[in-house]
Amino acid sequence: MTTERMAGSSTTTPVIGVDIGGTGIKGAPVSVEHGALTKERIRLLTPSPATPDAVAKTVAQLLDQTDVPGSVGLTLPAVVRSGVVETAANIDPAWIGTNAVELFANATGRAVGVVNDADAAGVAEMRFGAGRDRQGVVIMVTLGTGIGSAVFADGVLVPNTELGHLPLKGGGAEQWAAESVRERDDLSWKRWAHRLQQYFELLERLYWPDLLIVGGGVSKKADKFLPHIELSTEIVPAEMLNDAGIVGAALSAPS
Repeated sequence: MTTERMAGSSTTTPVIGVDIGGTGIKGAPVSVEHGALTKERIRLLTPSPATPDAVAKTVAQLLDQTDVPGSVGLTLPAVVRSGVVETAANIDPAWIGTNAVELFANATGRAVGVVNDADAAGVAEMRFGAGRDRQGVVIMVTLGTGIGSAVFADGVLVPNTELGHLPLKGGGAEQWAAESVRERDDLSWKRWAHRLQQYFELLERLYWPDLLIVGGGVSKKADKFLPHIELSTEIVPAEMLNDAGIVGAALSAPS
C-alpha cells in the first residue's frame, strides 16, 4: 500500500473499512478523502476460535449491517504478502497460508484488500493524523494485545515490519511491554513506562527515527505514561485513536 495508491482512491463510491482484532471486529463506511467515518461504526465479537471461515462469516454479517455497497479494505493482526497470511502471532494458526483476499471476496461477494493492522493504522495516521506532512523516518507503534509497528521513509510505508517481536529481556518485546502485559501484571503507569522506555530506546538505536507515534486504544491515556518517557526522538500520541485501523483499512480497498 503506497501513498500514490491512496491518493488515487475514489470518493464517489462508498468504501468500507473493517478492522479485525482479537476480541472485536469493527467496521464502518469511510470517506477516504477526509479520513473520517461516514456512519457510526459497528462492532461484532470476534468468533472463538477465530478460524478463517468463522471470521469471514462474521465480516459478512457486519457488512450486511452497514447496508452500504462498495469495496472493502480489511486489516489482520498478521504479516500479509500479496493477500496471503504469513504469520499468526495473535490469531488462530489456521490463518497461516490462507489467501485472505480470496477468502473475504468469496464470503462477501465484494472486491477486497487485506493489510496488516498496524500498517493500516500507520497509513491513516500519516495521511490524516499525527504524522501528516512529516518526512524522514517515522515509526508508529500500536500498543494492545501485542505490539504492532508501521515504518515510513519520507511518507512511504515499509510493510510488515513486526517490530513488536524484536528481542528484549529474553523474549519478544511485546511479551514484556505490550499493553495487555500492563493489565495482566497490574503494572502502574510509571512502571509500564519504564518498560516502554527500554523498548523505544531499542528502536532508536536500530532505526534513528525522526518521529515516534504511539497508537492503539491506550493512546487516549497517553498523558498517564508518555511524560515518564525521555528519548532523543520526538514521541507523540496518535490522533485518530480507534478510527485509525478502520480508516487505514478503507484506504487499502480496491478503487
